[in-house]
Amino acid sequence: MTRRFAFPVEPLVTNTAFRSRGRTSCRLPDFADVRPRLPEPVLPQHADWEQLYWVAWESVWRSLREPAADSLLVSAYPTPQSGGAIDMGTGAFIANLSGYVPGSFCLIESLDNFYANQHEDGFICRSLDTPTGADCHEPFEPNSTGPNLMAWAEWRHFRLTGDKERVAAVFQPLLAYHRWCRANRTWRSGLYWTTAYAGGLENQPRVPGGRYHHNHWAWIDASAQAALNCLLLERMATLLDQAETISDLVAERDTLIRRINDELWSEENHFYQDIGPDDGFSAVKSIAAYWMLMDPLLVPKERLSPFVQHLRDTWSFRVENALPSMAADSEAYNARTGNGWRGAIWPSLTYMVLRGLNVADQSLLAHNLAHNHVAMVSRVYEETGQFWRNYAPEESRPGEPAEIDQTGLTPAALIAMILENILGLSVDWPLRRVTWRRFLDTDQAYGVRNLPLGGDGSLDLIAGGELLKIRTDSPITLTVHDRQEIIQTAIPAGTFEISLK
Repeated sequence: MTRRFAFPVEPLVTNTAFRSRGRTSCRLPDFADVRPRLPEPVLPQHADWEQLYWVAWESVWRSLREPAADSLLVSAYPTPQSGGAIDMGTGAFIANLSGYVPGSFCLIESLDNFYANQHEDGFICRSLDTPTGADCHEPFEPNSTGPNLMAWAEWRHFRLTGDKERVAAVFQPLLAYHRWCRANRTWRSGLYWTTAYAGGLENQPRVPGGRYHHNHWAWIDASAQAALNCLLLERMATLLDQAETISDLVAERDTLIRRINDELWSEENHFYQDIGPDDGFSAVKSIAAYWMLMDPLLVPKERLSPFVQHLRDTWSFRVENALPSMAADSEAYNARTGNGWRGAIWPSLTYMVLRGLNVADQSLLAHNLAHNHVAMVSRVYEETGQFWRNYAPEESRPGEPAEIDQTGLTPAALIAMILENILGLSVDWPLRRVTWRRFLDTDQAYGVRNLPLGGDGSLDLIAGGELLKIRTDSPITLTVHDRQEIIQTAIPAGTFEISLK
């Protein structure tokens, strides 16, 4: 009889409840029941965007599916593209909306499918078969896992909701997965590798022969995501009083910050790029490099301005539509159609950059780019009646290959941009803080109604002219950035008016 080699068991995995919990008992609610609980943008100058916002929510909810009774899946999940599998990266991006959905199912639970299928050594497969929930890859295939974004989605959920119990439940699975990736996806230097397929930019020619193989390169997105993951797991450990469990991650993050900046920064291009075994840089400036902005310490202060400048330069990333998946002055950029990840606009990647810009205190630039992007998606929706997976970089039309979005990724990115970058809203509920950056150039009153405040009610914020009207179910600290003025005040529960003079 042939005996299979047994890989060492990761103790963190044996302690997790997800692998033995079974399917969640809650039913996926109807959208008609969910809609009254969602935040409501007030944009009288953009009534078409208000309408598109609600169409986007319906599209996200319509994409969700409940698992079959005999499946290994434990929770509802976003529908894969035709012929595809349930995807780790897609789930993480859509779960970024979870803090805006109060109730028994709020999107973050879709990630439970991956935790429930975690292997005993910590591995989590990037793709799950839709009918059965089984892994679609063997662990040590180059394309078997990634991108490592689940901690990013979980920490975002916590900052919006204050749900510490959720953090406690996912911390050990996430820590075990990170350690598996470090053991099996790094080079001697500590930098990480992936493939174009596993990283989610399948036909982008960043690495020669890298579509399905690492080709012995160090990859900027995988390395930046790993550093971010270290930071977020460190924050989770501190929250849970388990800081002693992650000393290895603190040291790893320090190493990654140093190595990335020593080896992956091109002084000639003022850009972070993949690097090959001969120490040569990739010929492509990829949007994936902007994962660097998510960790506030990854990009040194003296490099931030030239790195961000690429998002303003029309010969680089600031083409007609924001933002192309690779710079216009990179080899293989396709101006006419985008040709997948060779220049097409992918809304989820644009949203990633906007989130990073907010971390880097570049919120006005994020607002302007979001304004361009939402306007383009709105025009194409008006003409076609559809959300598309990607868009052409220099015309208002779907990119090629032209595929209608079935997963909910495009509408999910649009929803987040409208709330966070167009309206400029930010909630940090563990600190009971709400920030409103009012960048829209209009004299009309605008704002939001029914913005969730964790599980403690909701908030209305409407301002026009020199008056801000507030209704809140819970006490908050409100900071308003209005033109050149910054107003910060503690507000009790109730209904109030504040002068913006």
